[in-house]
Amino acid sequence: MRRLAPRLVGLAPVRAALSRGPLAPVIVDRFVAGPAEADAVTAVAGLADLGLRATVDRLGEGVTSPEGAGAAVDAYRRLLDLAERAGSAAGLDVSVKLSALGQAVPRDGRKVSYENAAEIAACAAAVGATVTLDMEDHTTTDATLDTVVDLRRDFPTVGAVLQAQLRRTEADCRDLAREGSRVRLCKGAYREPVAVAYQERQEVSDAYARCLEILLSAPGYPMIATHDPALLAVAAGAVERHGRAPEGYEYQLLYGVRPAEQRRLAGRGATVRVYVPYGPDSLPYLTRRMVERPANLLFAVRALGERRGGAERVRSPRPGRSQS
Repeated sequence: MRRLAPRLVGLAPVRAALSRGPLAPVIVDRFVAGPAEADAVTAVAGLADLGLRATVDRLGEGVTSPEGAGAAVDAYRRLLDLAERAGSAAGLDVSVKLSALGQAVPRDGRKVSYENAAEIAACAAAVGATVTLDMEDHTTTDATLDTVVDLRRDFPTVGAVLQAQLRRTEADCRDLAREGSRVRLCKGAYREPVAVAYQERQEVSDAYARCLEILLSAPGYPMIATHDPALLAVAAGAVERHGRAPEGYEYQLLYGVRPAEQRRLAGRGATVRVYVPYGPDSLPYLTRRMVERPANLLFAVRALGERRGGAERVRSPRPGRSQS
């Protein structure tokens, strides 16, 4: 199933089902807060009631015009404004992809994306929130990390994301693991060539554990982004071994994925932050979730069957049975 999933989600009918067909509401309801900023703020409030923090990502990437990038900035401004009015901005984090901020704009992409990211960082700082620059495919790694360095001159709390599947990431961890540096370590959800990335699951897991050891042994602020039970156990052992206080690191898990584990970790006193995506353009994100973890696709199919089965039972009760 893991080998088959990338081919399945690449088929036009499957992609249509994820975005417009009967699977769409099942998938979106589970993994995406909704299409609008208000939906994201509502999700953040619900997580706070459970003792969980949030990082919010407006979905939409690959923007190629200054106007499209400006629309993304406006959306983040609205999000932060709504969060402040709701009393949930302080301590909130927003995750930002540079490709959504104009990184691919012809000629001036680097400048456009940096200026837009700086504007979002300034808005976030004004309400007590932080910004984390999301990582994308390996071709943008250097440009993204360079932008992190540039932004940190004015906004020291800007976070970076590193992907353990990339062969370069251990060296990047050593470069970034310093006082005050916020680093989210994830496995990586992009399909990358063998020359730059580990391909086997165990290879990626082993690389993750090595990177985690580097980050936890240094004075920075690691953000442990994984749902893998084995790696969570490795992380717990490393946290204890290095004497990390609860305020010196955090776990990060995806919205809709292993919610019971999110609450369990928070119940043990750890800081847990949930990655909350929202926005009208959810297909690329949902596709990565299906490829990364094919069980998510099976979940959607089962849930759809349960919905249809329930509707069929309501429409056609068994003979001799009351509908009440």
